[in-house]
Amino acid sequence: MVVSIARQLMAFYHGDRLEKSYVISTSLRPPSNVKHSLGTPRGLHEIAERVGAGAPPGIVFKARANTGRHFSEFEVDEQAKNLITTRILWLRGKEPGVNAGQNATGESVDTYERYVYIHGTNHEERLGSPASSGCVQMRNLDIIELYDQVRTGDLVWIED
Repeated sequence: MVVSIARQLMAFYHGDRLEKSYVISTSLRPPSNVKHSLGTPRGLHEIAERVGAGAPPGIVFKARANTGRHFSEFEVDEQAKNLITTRILWLRGKEPGVNAGQNATGESVDTYERYVYIHGTNHEERLGSPASSGCVQMRNLDIIELYDQVRTGDLVWIED
């Protein structure tokens, strides 16, 4: 997979062949690999964990646990937030000092420890524009489709 922050698109490849492009949203903030930056991290990643198999579209996850509730069942103030819905693909950086561990100045740049995911969103109308707090957001039906085609260890390249 290749995530383009500039184009707000994710390309899914099978081998060298482009299978599908998805409209996404990345961070409202500038790209960044630093902890607490809320920026989408760049570089080479892998899918570390897959969460949510079989959950219905729109189900909300908190701390990677299925709440059993659709986002429409939450209070209005909670619905206003970027909720994590439907499926989670938890990313792990593959580049020490860039998106894994710490950088040269000792700052944490660890994508996995930052809990950066590819996941569904309760705000599909915002897709195509930066809207997240660092994660890669997708349409709920799109994340189900993608989830069913990827496995732990599959690579994800995130570029400006």
